[in-house]
Amino acid sequence: MANTRTVNHVAVVGAGFAGLAAALRLARAGVRVTVLDHLDGPGGKAALGFDDFSSGPTVVTMPQVFRALHGRLGWNPPALEAARPTTTYHTPQGRSFAPEALHVAGSLEPTLSQLSKVEGARYTQLLKASRRMYTGAARTFLFAPPPSRARLGLYAARHGRQAAPLVPLHRYVRSGRFLTPFWLRFATYLGADPYRAPAVLHNIAWVELGYGVWHLPGGLLDLARRLHEEAMMLGVRFEFGTQVQSLSTHGSRVLGAHTNRGSFAADAWVSAADRALTLDWLGLKEKATPRGVSGFALQLHLNGDHGRAHHIFWPPDYAREWRDIRAGRLPRDPTLYLHVDGDQAFLLVNAPAIPDVTDEPDVYGAFLLLRLQERHALDVLDWQALSPADYARTARGGALYGRAPHGLGGSLRPGWIFPQVRNLVQVGGTVHPGGGVPLSILGGWNGAGSLLGRPFDDLDGLDVPAGDEVWSF
Repeated sequence: MANTRTVNHVAVVGAGFAGLAAALRLARAGVRVTVLDHLDGPGGKAALGFDDFSSGPTVVTMPQVFRALHGRLGWNPPALEAARPTTTYHTPQGRSFAPEALHVAGSLEPTLSQLSKVEGARYTQLLKASRRMYTGAARTFLFAPPPSRARLGLYAARHGRQAAPLVPLHRYVRSGRFLTPFWLRFATYLGADPYRAPAVLHNIAWVELGYGVWHLPGGLLDLARRLHEEAMMLGVRFEFGTQVQSLSTHGSRVLGAHTNRGSFAADAWVSAADRALTLDWLGLKEKATPRGVSGFALQLHLNGDHGRAHHIFWPPDYAREWRDIRAGRLPRDPTLYLHVDGDQAFLLVNAPAIPDVTDEPDVYGAFLLLRLQERHALDVLDWQALSPADYARTARGGALYGRAPHGLGGSLRPGWIFPQVRNLVQVGGTVHPGGGVPLSILGGWNGAGSLLGRPFDDLDGLDVPAGDEVWSF
C-alpha cells in the first residue's frame, strides 16, 4: 500500500475531476499541494474543444456523490434537476420509446405502455437483474477500496452466481431487435465493446435507470472551474501547460517529475492521468491488453433555444458498428448520442482508440452532422469536431477509460498502487472504481486519503445512497 507517513507536499498529476478531488482532500488536511497538468485549465476531458462549453453533456448520474462532495466542501447542495424524460430512444424504423421515463413517473407503466407484452416482461426482468447486480457489487467495487483477494472471494461466494460469470453480456441481455441495443449500450460507459463484455457489466444499467439522470447547472466544465477555485483558496498551486515526461525514482520512492517546464519535487504523488501514461513515466511495462473505445464528437452551436433533451438514434445494424470499430475504422453508420441544452448541443459516437484513425476529422464530422439532420432537425450555426486524436491528449490512444473491460477479469479495474513505488497512488477513470465523473471523484477523494493514513474504507460521507435516493420501479 502507499506510504502513509505524514507528508508535507504532494504533487498531483492531472487536473481532471479525480485530480481536483484528490487535491481538495489533501489541501483540506493541511498538506501543501501542487497540481501539474498539460492543458491550459482544469477539467481534463471536459476541457477539450470550445472554450465556452464542456466537451460532454451537462448531465450526471449518481447524484448522491455530487451532494456528498458539496457537503464535504461546505457548499450548498447542488441544484440538480431530474431529466424528464432522461432519454428518448429512436429506432431506425421511426418507432421511439423512452424507457427512462420511469424515473419521472416512479413506476414502470409509462415505459411498459410503449412496449409489447413480451418486450415489457423482458424489460422488467432485466431491470431487476441490473439492480441485483449493482447492489451486490457496490460495497466491493464502488464504495470501497480496491478489493483484496479475500474480499473478491467473499463477493464471489455471496453474489457470484447472480453476476452470470460464464455468460457474455450480449447473450445475457438478448431481448429482440428493439431492446437488445438498449441494454448493451450501458457497457460502453466503461469503454467496453458490448459484444465482448462480460454479463456483470449489466449492473451499470442500474446507475442510470435506478438513480436517474440529472442536469447539473452550468455543466461539468463549470463544476471543474469551481473545484479549481476552491482548491486555490485552500492554497493549492496549479501549474498548467506542464507536460510530465518522466518520473524519477530512487529505490521505492518517486522523487520528482521531469516536465517541459523543468523539474518538480514532492514528498508523495497522486497520478490522476491515464494509468498507462503513469507506467510509461515510471519506466514500467504494462501487460498488453486491448484499449477501450474512444469517441468522435461534435460540439454544436445552435441558432436559438432548442430546449433540453437527450436522444439516442440507433442504426439499422448495431452489431456492424462494433465490427467497424474492431476493424480499426470509424463506424459507417454509428449510433448517435445527442444532448441538446438551449443553444448548444453535443453529438457523440463510438470510435476506435486509434489517434490517426482519420486525418480528415472535419470530413467525418460533416458526415455525422448530415446523419443527425436526417434524424433530428437542428439549426446549427457552427461546429467543431473532437476526434480520437483530441481525446489522446488526456488518454493513451484516446481510449476514454483505459484498458478494455472484456472478459470477467477485464471488468475488474486496477487498484490505486504500484508495488514498485510506495509514495504514489494512481486514481482516475482508468483504475478503481472506474470511469465517469462520479466514480473519478470517488477514486480521487479516497485514493488521496490513503496518503493521509486514513483507513481505506473511510469514505468520509461519499457513501451508498439512502433508500430515498433510489428511483422506485
